[in-house]
Amino acid sequence: MRLSADQLPAALAKNVAGMYLVSGDEPLLVGEAADAVRAAARAAGYADRTVFFIDRSFAWDELRHASQSMSLFAERRLFELRMPSGKPDKGADQLAQLAARPPPDIVCLIVTDKLDKKASDAPWVRAVEKHGIWVPVWPVATAALPGWLHARAKLLKAEIEPAAAQLIVDRVEGNLLAAKQELEKLCLLANGKPINADLVLRSVGDSARYDVFQLAEAAAAGDGARALRVLLGLKSEGVEPTLILWALVRELRGMWQARERDRLRSSDRGSGWNLAATPAPRALSRIRKLPLARLLVQAGHTDRVIKGLAAGDAWSALTGLTGSLAGALQAPTESGRVLA
Repeated sequence: MRLSADQLPAALAKNVAGMYLVSGDEPLLVGEAADAVRAAARAAGYADRTVFFIDRSFAWDELRHASQSMSLFAERRLFELRMPSGKPDKGADQLAQLAARPPPDIVCLIVTDKLDKKASDAPWVRAVEKHGIWVPVWPVATAALPGWLHARAKLLKAEIEPAAAQLIVDRVEGNLLAAKQELEKLCLLANGKPINADLVLRSVGDSARYDVFQLAEAAAAGDGARALRVLLGLKSEGVEPTLILWALVRELRGMWQARERDRLRSSDRGSGWNLAATPAPRALSRIRKLPLARLLVQAGHTDRVIKGLAAGDAWSALTGLTGSLAGALQAPTESGRVLA
């Protein structure tokens, strides 16, 4: 059975299955789902917990022997497999067998990172989905974060005003753990009153979790304000300009290839595909309007500025390129100078 993280508590309240797979790349939500399984197992008498860290050197016989032996301390046991790669390799058949025929005294919890399409179709994952419970955890979209905060506040028996929720979203920039911590702090400060924008402004720091891919995606989508805000955050966090430029060029390559495939009516990805991003729908909708050739020339000039081969400031050049890609500035024809 495949369940969302929101459906998991109700399923656990009915009964505890023999195997659970929790996958995703949002640490807070993955951790909460795994905690829910641990708590339900403990309440059902699975008091003896053994943790296995799965990597390429893991001896799968260790898990087999443990599952076939009786516990010395408790009748019921929880086996927790932490497998970041999502690829059990030689242990795939063993996991499929455990899912299909779980020992009566064992609950198995597998915690792993996000599974791509190929990994999701693996026989051992299908076995867990058929005989146990798979909980794929997805990040909360930026547009859904205010609603997520309202739901969290309700669980804390608090009320948060829409403007206050949006302020928190703007400050934490997708970092759910920071959002959760800030909300808990604000609930204490509000002392039973609704959390308003003024309280947020006075108490919430800038806990944004920025990365170069957020910058490139926002710029390609035409969200200039967010792209420049992320660029400022990257600068404050000491991210190397070279890495930022790489992400922007990667996005530009992807948009260029998408436009060429559309023009040639071809599905061929080309020899440089591995160096390019796959444009998001909002980026694809802008491809025909963007001067991609001039943007790539501007990226080349920015590269020379960063390397000290051309006059100028690296961060000013990156700001110009980001603004040009987002459509907030006009891409120059030859030099790296930005035209308003």
